Amino acid sequence: MEERVTHTFAPVYDENSKVLILGTFPSIKSREMEFYYGHPQNRFWKVISALTEEETPEREEVRKKKEMLLKHGIAIWDVIASCKIQGSSDSSIRDVVPNEIAALLNRTGIEKVFANGAKAEQLYKKYVYPETNRPIVKLPSTSPANAAWSLERLCESWKAILNFD
Repeated sequence: MEERVTHTFAPVYDENSKVLILGTFPSIKSREMEFYYGHPQNRFWKVISALTEEETPEREEVRKKKEMLLKHGIAIWDVIASCKIQGSSDSSIRDVVPNEIAALLNRTGIEKVFANGAKAEQLYKKYVYPETNRPIVKLPSTSPANAAWSLERLCESWKAILNFD
């Protein structure tokens, strides 16, 4: 069943953030946990841990996840502030209200913006790019729905987030 849902947790960033990774909208599991990439099959935390050479935090270790991101200059948020969605299905998203990403970019030193998957890229280009004029780099989705990509291939593609100097 489709319902209007609002994003309830804040972006993760600080004054040292150099890259911003944008998802679409939190999954049901993420909304239950009140933090990003909460589905146990989502490979986001495994990819970030591999790239930063940090231990992968346990699913419920939100503080450790935030610390890992911030230590490495990585900010995360989602393109959508609220929308109508069926379950966790990105393909069902409609009636989008975007997050205030331009404001975040204007008050930080973030240099590059990355999309976690094609839908995040598409939504950014439609709702955010006209306001920011900041390009976005599409990365393959870490979602379990993107089963064609092995963890190794994801890590190889995602190395782009480390090259912001």
